[in-house]
Amino acid sequence: MKRIYSDEWIEVFNKYPQFDNEQRVQYYKRIADLTGKSPASAKKYFLKLKSKIDTYCEMAGVPTHNVKHGWVKTKDTSLFFKNPDFEGAVDYDKIREQLINDLKDYAPIYPPLTRTKIQDGHLLVVDPADVHIGKLCEAFETGEDYNTNIAVQRVKEGVQGIIDKSRGYNIDQILFIGGNDILHIDSPKRQTTTGTPQDTDGMWYSNFLMAKQVYVDVLEMLLPLADIRFCFNPSNHDYQSGFFLADVIQTWFRNNKNITFDCSIAHRKYFKYGQNVIGTTHGDGAKMNDLPLLMAVEAKEYWADTKHRYIFTHHVHHKQSKDFQGITIESLRSPSGTDSWHHRNGFQHSPKAIEGFLLHKDHGQVARFTHLF
Repeated sequence: MKRIYSDEWIEVFNKYPQFDNEQRVQYYKRIADLTGKSPASAKKYFLKLKSKIDTYCEMAGVPTHNVKHGWVKTKDTSLFFKNPDFEGAVDYDKIREQLINDLKDYAPIYPPLTRTKIQDGHLLVVDPADVHIGKLCEAFETGEDYNTNIAVQRVKEGVQGIIDKSRGYNIDQILFIGGNDILHIDSPKRQTTTGTPQDTDGMWYSNFLMAKQVYVDVLEMLLPLADIRFCFNPSNHDYQSGFFLADVIQTWFRNNKNITFDCSIAHRKYFKYGQNVIGTTHGDGAKMNDLPLLMAVEAKEYWADTKHRYIFTHHVHHKQSKDFQGITIESLRSPSGTDSWHHRNGFQHSPKAIEGFLLHKDHGQVARFTHLF
C-alpha cells in the first residue's frame, strides 16, 4: 500500500472537502475509501491540519472561522489549504441587515412626550468622553483592567450618576455629546484611523454593535427628563466608524420627536441655550488658544447674542481648564482604562470619570457633576 505523506494529505483534503451536511465520521470514511487508508488515519491527519490552521490564525490574530483558505510555507514547501471550519467572514452587508431589522422593529415605539413648560429652566450637558469601546487593559501590566464590558458598564453607570446628581434642578433641555473616540479602532486590522496599532478586546463589528446599543440605552435613560440634542464630534481613533455609528443612532430615533441630531462631520459644533453658547470639539485638531477666535468667527451670531461661552474638548483624558477673554475652555476626563502604551510612558493616574454640567438660561454654568470610577 502506498504511503501518503503529510503534504499529500493536505492535497487530499483540498480536493475532497467535507460536504455541508456530512458528519465528520462519514467524511473520514469517505476519505479512507478514496485513499485506501483507514478512517483513523484520515481523522489523524485531518485534525493535524486543523490544529495547524488554528495555530496560524492565532499567530495572525484572526478568528479561525473567518479564514477561508491560505498557504503553508516552509523552507522546502509551499502548500495551499482550505479551512474546513470556514463559516464566512462577518461583512458589512450582514451587519447592515441586522441594523436595518433592529431599526424596523424598534423605531415605531416612541410616542411623543408632552413636556410641562418650565419657567426657571436649565440645560444639562452629558458628555461621556473618550470611552474607547474595544480597548484592552490588563491589571497584570498596567494595574487596572479595562475591556468592552467594563466600558459599556461605565457609560451606563456614569450617565445614571449624572441623572441622580442633577435631581432637584429644573431641566428643560439636554445636550448629549457623542463621538469622541467612542470606539477604540477604525479598522479590522485593529488600528486607529491613521493606522496606529492598538491593544483590543473583541471584534470590530461586535464593538460597533455594543456601542450602538449603549447609546440607545443611555439616550432612553435621558429622554424622560427633557428633550435631547445629540451632538457628534468626529475623532482620531474612529473617524469613519464613529461617523457611521452617529448616523445609525440618528436613524434609530428618526421617528422620535423629542430628540434632534447634529451628526455632520464638522470638527467643531456650537449650541445656543438662552444666554449660553456651548462649543464642542474632540481636541486633536485646533489648538486651545485658537478656539475662542474660531468660535467668534464660526458662530458669530451666537457669540454676539450671549454672555456665557464655553468650549468642551476631549482627547487628552485629563482635566485642563482655562479662562480666556469672554470664554472658558475645558477638557473632560475619560472613563477608559490605561493600556500598555500609556502605562509604559507614564500617562496614567488621572481621575477616571464621566462629567456633566448644568447651565442656567441667564446665569450660565451653575453646577457640575462628576461620576468617578
